[in-house]
Amino acid sequence: MSSLNREKLHTNCRESLEKDKDFIPRKYTLTHSDSTGELYLTIDCDYDYNQISGFYTRFMRDEILAEWQRIDDKEELHVYAHVSGGLVFGWAALRYRIFKHHMPTVLQTIREGDTQLFEIFPVLDNAPIFVYFLSKNKKYNKIENYGTLKDYKLN
Repeated sequence: MSSLNREKLHTNCRESLEKDKDFIPRKYTLTHSDSTGELYLTIDCDYDYNQISGFYTRFMRDEILAEWQRIDDKEELHVYAHVSGGLVFGWAALRYRIFKHHMPTVLQTIREGDTQLFEIFPVLDNAPIFVYFLSKNKKYNKIENYGTLKDYKLN
């Protein structure tokens, strides 16, 4: 598993937190630079559509979107990766393997980038993570359980 390089993570947190207030909705938009390896994480109550609206990003569709959801009074992190369908570069099998390979680093990025959330609500480290691989190919259109955020906490 590759590991997150904190020096390459740039976080833009637009949503403030208060201990006595609900943090949902809370969403993450993650993009990266192929040439530099820099990671760009935006945390807000909605996705950062400006961050993913450029031609290259729309063509590659290698952004990650994630959000906290409350289901049956329990918090869960739902992560979305666009494997195929629409305007996208690459075959579904290849994209699926790439997303699977990088998913631990993605989850480290969310955990590290939103440290304040876990300081205020430490119980969220035990929340389950569900990754949605979105594809028009049924073989790769699936939901996988990735454990909990504490599994991705950096030392």
